[in-house]
Amino acid sequence: MYQKKATISKGIDWVTVLLYAALVTIGLACIFSVEYKSGDNVMQSFLGFKKEYSKQLFFFGISSVVAAFILLTDSKFFTATANLAYAFGVLLIMATFVVGKEVGGSKSWIPLGFMNIQPVELCKIFTSLALAKFLSLPETNFSKTSNQLIAAAIAFSPAILSVLQKEPGAAIVYFSFAIAFYREGLPTLYLIILFSFAILIIASIVMAPATFFIVLTLIALCFVYLNWRKIKRDIVRLFLIIGVWVLCVGIKQFLVPALFNSVLKPHQVVRIFATFGIDDYKFKTPERTVEIQKEFTKLGTTKKKEGEKVESYNVKQSKIAIGSGAFLGKGFLQGTQTRGEFVPAQNTDFIFSSVGENFGFLGCAILMLLYFGLMLRLIFLAERQRSTFSRVYMYCVTGILFFHVALNVCMTLGLAPSPGITLPLLSYGGSSLITFTILLFISIKLDADRHMILR
Repeated sequence: MYQKKATISKGIDWVTVLLYAALVTIGLACIFSVEYKSGDNVMQSFLGFKKEYSKQLFFFGISSVVAAFILLTDSKFFTATANLAYAFGVLLIMATFVVGKEVGGSKSWIPLGFMNIQPVELCKIFTSLALAKFLSLPETNFSKTSNQLIAAAIAFSPAILSVLQKEPGAAIVYFSFAIAFYREGLPTLYLIILFSFAILIIASIVMAPATFFIVLTLIALCFVYLNWRKIKRDIVRLFLIIGVWVLCVGIKQFLVPALFNSVLKPHQVVRIFATFGIDDYKFKTPERTVEIQKEFTKLGTTKKKEGEKVESYNVKQSKIAIGSGAFLGKGFLQGTQTRGEFVPAQNTDFIFSSVGENFGFLGCAILMLLYFGLMLRLIFLAERQRSTFSRVYMYCVTGILFFHVALNVCMTLGLAPSPGITLPLLSYGGSSLITFTILLFISIKLDADRHMILR
């Protein structure tokens, strides 16, 4: 009996594909809107490979070929090569210490001639696959602490290497894998500890030492008072509260100063200070103080009036561009801030400002709905999988998308420090576009083969 051969489109979730195509198209339009000059031959400039929108169109072409290749690949290939791909990704990151090219003060790029690739960006794919592989093994019991530690080591090893490359912004995204961990049974207590640690770091930065110690001591005394009966039965609880208090004090006294004096680059310190309105900090050496002051001047980070919040030039111009778009925006190719190149990195890190200026609040809302829809769709696909491998992988992709979108938009609005994180599928860059294309289309392929049990 004749059976029709399987095609590339069999089982494909077209909703995800359409959301992907819509976001890439918006990205091309935004890059074009800030770079196009009156009198340019549109067709010639698009095909000339000189403008960034022309290069992005070329990268989209490469991404389309990669996507087609993924859809033609057997899903078992991803499980079979997951560990090998992860090892390759880690080695690729390590290779940047030897052959890496310095871009933006960070030696985390490998030049390929027509484009640069950032291994820590590509390693998100390999880490997602490796985590899915490990958590789908029959012998893996994620309720055991040993397996939780192994999963954490897989997730955060590339992040540690990224920090050593002086690229802490890229490392932050690796915390997104906590979403997949939580779905697979990670105790809520761990997430509470993680968020508490983040709040503690922020409090350590913005609060004066005396205020920090007083607040911390009052919180510790409240815990002692509320748990006094249990403490009388078990004195270990008291020592635990004291131990946590000492740890928090240690973070304020040693960890945060070490970050500002040794780990973070001057421009990264300035971005953090600008976000929290800090213009006075005692550094370890006079040389470090001079470096930071120079960076303040270089980045245009100023406080013009007494009592006015310190704000970086990048964020200030971005907020002006977004605010000037009002509700409906100024219209396509009508933006004065972005077309006038007042917003730095407006094709990459701050591309959201062009959306706000051209299309206003309405355009930003529609864009956020597209991202939200894509993430919800991925969760829907994940929950209908028969295979743990596929489900874990899709939650990893969802987490990566969420962290990128949330951090980039908050950065653009001045609500978070600028970590140099791109807006998925919109920001200019072949490395970023190809990475997110691979992440999404592996998810689409796994869903197309959801009848299979993959390990």
